[in-house]
Amino acid sequence: MTQTRPPILDASAVIFDVDGTLVDSVDFHAEAWQRTFSAFGFEFDLIKVREQIGKGGDQLLPVFLDGDILEKQGKKIEAYRQDLFEREYFHRVIGFPQVPELFRFLIDAGKTIALGSSAKTDDLKVYKKAAGIEGMTTVETTSDDAERSKPHPDIFLAALDRLKLPAKDVVVVGDTPYDVEAAMKAGMKSTGLLCGGFSEDSLRKAGAVDVYRDPGHLLQVLQAA
Repeated sequence: MTQTRPPILDASAVIFDVDGTLVDSVDFHAEAWQRTFSAFGFEFDLIKVREQIGKGGDQLLPVFLDGDILEKQGKKIEAYRQDLFEREYFHRVIGFPQVPELFRFLIDAGKTIALGSSAKTDDLKVYKKAAGIEGMTTVETTSDDAERSKPHPDIFLAALDRLKLPAKDVVVVGDTPYDVEAAMKAGMKSTGLLCGGFSEDSLRKAGAVDVYRDPGHLLQVLQAA
């Protein structure tokens, strides 16, 4: 896991993805989607579903279902999955270690912190509490602020617009190739984390400048720089 100088050190602001980056939720999302598909009569391998986590429903569903099914049942499927996740998985989501410490370090270093998540606004409130970062962010954008979810850049572009900064001064931190792709399309560099379960190779191929194990590892490297 070779490293270059972390681009975060030269940034004015950092946009963090949330699921799989700050909170340990990727497996829960994959299981909820698989159970939802099954409830509607569709059976898909859990590994294949997990590979798509990081996208919003608008981008994930077309990977598995054709247009006619989406037109007739897409909204019902998404609503079912949302309800299932809230009922059976929300309370099990926990933050990764040292996320609050990482945020405090960045704030003390003069960085502005934003969140750019494919989650819904109400979901983000739960995740912030789980990660212990309530009150530590300046800008927050969710699927409610974007027409299309990742790997499209809409969510990050919305955050960039609210930050009032040029793209070159902002770094995105995420755990999926979809975060990295979205960041690149928005003109921003990206840092990858492995804690969401995607490989270093997949993150680097997507364009990540540097890759770390988890938030704690990123903090360790930043403190030593």
